[in-house]
Amino acid sequence: MILLALLLGGFIALNLIAWRQAYAMTHFTSGSIRTEKPENLSLGDKIKVLFCGVDMPRPHSSLAPDTLGPACRAVVISETNGIKLGAWYCPGAPSNPLIILFHGYAGDKTGMIPEARAFLEMGCSVMLVDFRGSGDSSESCTSIGFYEAEDVAAAAACTQTQLPHSKTILYGGSMGAAAVLRAVAHCGVQPDAIIVEAVFDNMLNTVRHRFEAMGVPSFPAAQLLVFWGGVQSHFNGFAHNPVQYAASVRCPILFLHGTADPRARLAEGRRVFTAVSAQKSFREFPNLGHEAAVTGFPAEWKETVKQFLQDGPNKTIP
Repeated sequence: MILLALLLGGFIALNLIAWRQAYAMTHFTSGSIRTEKPENLSLGDKIKVLFCGVDMPRPHSSLAPDTLGPACRAVVISETNGIKLGAWYCPGAPSNPLIILFHGYAGDKTGMIPEARAFLEMGCSVMLVDFRGSGDSSESCTSIGFYEAEDVAAAAACTQTQLPHSKTILYGGSMGAAAVLRAVAHCGVQPDAIIVEAVFDNMLNTVRHRFEAMGVPSFPAAQLLVFWGGVQSHFNGFAHNPVQYAASVRCPILFLHGTADPRARLAEGRRVFTAVSAQKSFREFPNLGHEAAVTGFPAEWKETVKQFLQDGPNKTIP
C-alpha cells in the first residue's frame, strides 16, 4: 500500500508539474524577465524551470513602422472571433507579389524585419503580422501554430479585400511555418506560393527537443506537457502535425533549413518536405541552428529566394 501510495503521489505530482509547464509555455506574462535558452541555463536554473516552468513575457517591440521604410504603415486585422492582429504593410512595385511574413514562437513581427527588407529590395510588397498574443495584437497566449493558422487566414483575407496584389506568397518561420501549413490544410487559404523556414514536423517532437536541450529525458514529460497544453488550449496537441498539413499544399513551396537546427531538426524538416506533392524545393544551410538564414547566409538566402520568386509562383498543380 505504501508503494502504491508513493507511485500515485509521484504520478499526480508529475502531472501537476506538466500542467504548470504547459501553461507557462503557452501563456505570456507581464513584468517578468524571459527565461534563457535551455542550452544557456545553469543547473539551478534548469531545476527551477523543470519544476516551475519558463518565464515568458508577452512579446512586444517599441519600433515604429517607418523602421522598415518611410512608406510602411500600421494595419489592424480583425477576425470574426473578436481577435485583432497588428501588422505592418509596406508597398513595393505594383506588378510584384505581396509577401506576408509570420514570426516564430515567443516573437513578434519585428523579428521578420531582415527578411522584409530583403524582399523590399527585390521590389516586393510586404506585410509583417503579429500573431495573437504578440506585439500589437490582442490576447496573451499562444498555441504554437495551431490557432495561429486562423491568424494566417485572416491576414490573407484582409490583403485580398483591402490590399489586393497580383500574387500573394506566405512566408513562415518555425511556428509561423506550422501555422501557414495548417492554414492551407484547414482554413481554406490558397496562396500563390509558400516559403517555410525551420519547420517542425509535429508538436511532440519540438517539445521533446526542449527537454533534450536541457540534458534531461523527454519521456514522459514531453507527452504530458503536450497533453495538458492541449487540454488547457482546447485542442489535441498530438494532432498538431505539419507533416499532415503539408499533404494539402497545391502551390509551389520552398523549404529553408539549417543543418544544425536543434529545435526543428533537418530530418524532421525533410519529413514535411516529403509529404508535399506540389512543386517543391529544399535548401539547406550548413551549420545553421534555429535562426534566420537571411542573417546567417544573406547572399545564399537572397539567391535562393530570388530564384524561387522568379520561377516558383508561376507554376501550380491541379
